Amino acid sequence: METVYIEIQKVARRIVARYPRPDFYGDHPAEVQASRRFYQSNDAIGKLRREMAACLDDDFGHGMGHAEKVALDAGTLVIIESRLHGYREERVRRNLLLAQCAGLLHDIRRKEKCHARKGAETARDILRTYPLIPDEIAHVCTAIRNHEAFTRLEHLPGKLARLISDCLYDADKFRWGPDNFAHTLWDMVGFLNPPLDAFVGHYPKGMDLLRQIRGTFRSRTGRRYGPQFIDIGIAIGEALYQVILTDFVDSA
Repeated sequence: METVYIEIQKVARRIVARYPRPDFYGDHPAEVQASRRFYQSNDAIGKLRREMAACLDDDFGHGMGHAEKVALDAGTLVIIESRLHGYREERVRRNLLLAQCAGLLHDIRRKEKCHARKGAETARDILRTYPLIPDEIAHVCTAIRNHEAFTRLEHLPGKLARLISDCLYDADKFRWGPDNFAHTLWDMVGFLNPPLDAFVGHYPKGMDLLRQIRGTFRSRTGRRYGPQFIDIGIAIGEALYQVILTDFVDSA
């Protein structure tokens, strides 16, 4: 990464540190911990984690670190939502497995055109070797196909398919908040290495996308907490933009 971006990243992380964690985590500590324990102890998830660590690159902002955060938050969301839907605890744990599989796999083809569709195809091949029935694999793949923002939502065959899909989408879009300015943006900049003037010129368009994503959350829990993630991201992004214009563009 160019020196100027390393310095801007340091500023961004200082700004991020001023903000508290989104309320989602403080309001649901038991579900957060349950998702993390499952992620660390389940044999199938452990196998998938190792498989993904070997093939996901961190250089485009959607590597293993991103996948793990999405898997953990998708798991938390699916626990909350499954209980709201009245599922028994055995089914809640099964939904947790599906949501975390979807989180780990959702960006496996991230660098390719139509990455959601191609990712779902690859996920189907991978999951054939895992202890999932065909309908469960189909739910994971449907969620992956539907995780992109600003695209048409495909038909979802039933309540459970919708549940897994919504939780993956919302967990992925939580990352558009503080995470975007602490990590994702700089991984992408390091990969693309744009000139500073091009980065600054595109910056307002990126902020517009943040504002648009705010109203797209799908699950009840996502609609409750997702906008706060985005509002924090917008506040961070606006503060950072002013510093860039003042301290970096003028001196470039």
